[in-house]
Amino acid sequence: MGVAVSSWRLAASVSRLGQLGVVSGTALGVVLARGLQDGDPGGHLRRALDAFPDRAAAGRILERYHRPGGRRDDGAYRAVPVPRRRSSRQFLELTVAGSFAEVYLAKAGHDRPIGINLLEKIQIPTLPTLYGAMLAGVDWVLMGAGIPSRIPRALDELAHSCPVALPLTVAGATAADQYEIAFDPQSFAGTPNLLARPRFIAVVGSHVLAAHLARGDDGGAPDGFVVERPIAGGHNAPPRGPLRLSAEREPIYGPRDEVDTGRMRQLGIPFWLAGGCGHPTALREALDEGAAGVQVGTAFALCEESGLAPQLKHAARESAALGRLAVRTEPFASPTGYPFKVAAVPGTVADPDVYGRRRRTCDLGYLATPYRKPAGQVGYRCPAEPVEDYHAKGGDPADTDGRLCLCNGLAAAVGLAQRRSDGGEEPPLVTLGDDARAVVAALAPDGRPYRAADVVRYLLGCG
Repeated sequence: MGVAVSSWRLAASVSRLGQLGVVSGTALGVVLARGLQDGDPGGHLRRALDAFPDRAAAGRILERYHRPGGRRDDGAYRAVPVPRRRSSRQFLELTVAGSFAEVYLAKAGHDRPIGINLLEKIQIPTLPTLYGAMLAGVDWVLMGAGIPSRIPRALDELAHSCPVALPLTVAGATAADQYEIAFDPQSFAGTPNLLARPRFIAVVGSHVLAAHLARGDDGGAPDGFVVERPIAGGHNAPPRGPLRLSAEREPIYGPRDEVDTGRMRQLGIPFWLAGGCGHPTALREALDEGAAGVQVGTAFALCEESGLAPQLKHAARESAALGRLAVRTEPFASPTGYPFKVAAVPGTVADPDVYGRRRRTCDLGYLATPYRKPAGQVGYRCPAEPVEDYHAKGGDPADTDGRLCLCNGLAAAVGLAQRRSDGGEEPPLVTLGDDARAVVAALAPDGRPYRAADVVRYLLGCG
């Protein structure tokens, strides 16, 4: 659900209701830094940092980013370090502490499990994000948007506070190149030698990938799978085979993209279905097919506890109630190259006029692609950055057409929009599943607010 839409508040609410609440693990250093600069209303982030084991690192973060009373009305957020293969100490501290804070707050006040969701495509922050979550006692790790075959072993090593490395995908790398991202938990003071090892769920788009991961060739099989169909919000797996587009310029999925639940059952590993599952009938059908349950995003994204900005939730629910909310599967919007769901909420970059007025920039860099420079060093480029910059780094200018800055747009959608030098703010970007209108019709037919408890009761057939 993007950046901080599935926030600690939402995850805690869902877990208290007896289900698995999952926080988004994307750009949590940015979430922490900007939340502190907004004054940290309620003191929740400072409360989490008070519990962070590395007291010196927590002090540096507070000194650098906390602004009592918040920023000036016209003030920009202070810049945060961007992800790099050899990350700065500041980036590592902010990422570990941000992940710790999100999970710590989600787990506070109850004894129910909490999960964290990451994208395999965003490789550089993975290890510090996992470690911060484990320091806070995260119970489940979910990861998709790629092939997360190395994560079970990484979790084993992090649980023992051992140095760990993951391979880094670098565009243009040769057979002789070996690029990796290394992380040493022992570089953080006060951290324990042994941590509870969370269970791991791989998010897959097909039974074929699930079968591959179940073999555990790279150090262990997942403890479960979320099988996500292409109608789910956020990033979708691309169609298998050559990309074909409909008359509306959306990817065409076919029989090869359908999940064989019989094959999933044969793996002997629990699985959950996702994508269009925000309805009681979908839950019953999933259970009948042998699934352990369903994963639901869109219904929770529009509830009161989600991190989505209140005005965007209101606009999306109202538009859906009127039957006007459109959700497109954009084949080229995401810098990752994966299809991405974009909801046509007024005032967002889904509006061509809003998109056209935005000045292209890439100052967060979570979706930038590492690429090999001629001498073997690693550079970083993003098709959503200024076209001339992307071209200068060896990128094809044609790849920049229609690209959206997901990093800034998704941060803006949760009230963390950067203010630019011309006085304007970054426009938001909202992602929802294809079933958004049906979800609102069931939960809030007049567009009224609803809560996470309403979603759970509805799904369980309790009213």
